[in-house]
Amino acid sequence: MSGNSYNMIVVTGATASGKTALAAEVAYRLEGEIVSADSRQVYRGMDIGTGKDYSDYVVNGSHVPFHLIDIADAGSRYNLFEYQQDFLKVYREITSRRLLPVVCGGSGMYVESIIRGYNLVQVPVNPLLRDNLAGKSHNQLKEILEKYGPMHNRSDLDTVKRTIRAIEIADYIKDNMDGFEWPVIKPLVVAVRYSREERRSRISTRLSNRLHEGMIAEVESLLKNGIPPEDLIYYGLEYKYVTLYLTGELTYQEMESRLETEIHRFAKRQMTWFRGMERRGVEIEWIEGALSLEEKADIITNLFRKG
Repeated sequence: MSGNSYNMIVVTGATASGKTALAAEVAYRLEGEIVSADSRQVYRGMDIGTGKDYSDYVVNGSHVPFHLIDIADAGSRYNLFEYQQDFLKVYREITSRRLLPVVCGGSGMYVESIIRGYNLVQVPVNPLLRDNLAGKSHNQLKEILEKYGPMHNRSDLDTVKRTIRAIEIADYIKDNMDGFEWPVIKPLVVAVRYSREERRSRISTRLSNRLHEGMIAEVESLLKNGIPPEDLIYYGLEYKYVTLYLTGELTYQEMESRLETEIHRFAKRQMTWFRGMERRGVEIEWIEGALSLEEKADIITNLFRKG
């Protein structure tokens, strides 16, 4: 890992933008390891539908290590809080070996939560505290919150209810997370983009390939292994619509057509999220997807080395 101001690289972008192969190439060049930021690749047995292209992690005959893939049982509901905790463990382990974490994934909320260092905690409701705060004005609540010290995010204090919840969280952290600090992360964030037409073409081609590569059989196997249909539907996109097809609620043609439409909409929402990240202060270096893999990797490695 080169010594400069960056201590992490993030490779993101909409679905079907070739992030994994690019991140692996960059990690190979810079002595790094991949940390997935994909909210569905955490599940075991959900491979084709989530795009676990394991061959992409092989660069020049070398296997680039990856993390946070296949860490939860299919049927469970892994969440953002768990991801943050798992990310921190992996980040500290990689950097302790003086290697470079290369985050790869298109789950914008996951990416932003680690870039901006949100301290998410599973905080239970405190009825006694809420009773004590009841009836106080919004300004009084903000003054109480100030006494707990600085917070990472004060953008969600626009209502009395949210401010009470912020006090509840701050009070819990004071007693249960003494000394906790998010590490100082200075990421180089790059995102791959294609024109709308090219993005739609890539999504349609990939969906066709996945259907022919066994995606339906994968979902069928998950159902046979005892995962309830409603749990697979919860994961959305491929797992939702293929399950609806297998349970007889959609024809094959309906499944394929509706799934393709939903993936296009999902990609559009991803791009909207990334633009929102920029408005919230995250600097993103956009890279044209039409460039070759080598050209894109050259741009990223040069940006990283310049710091």
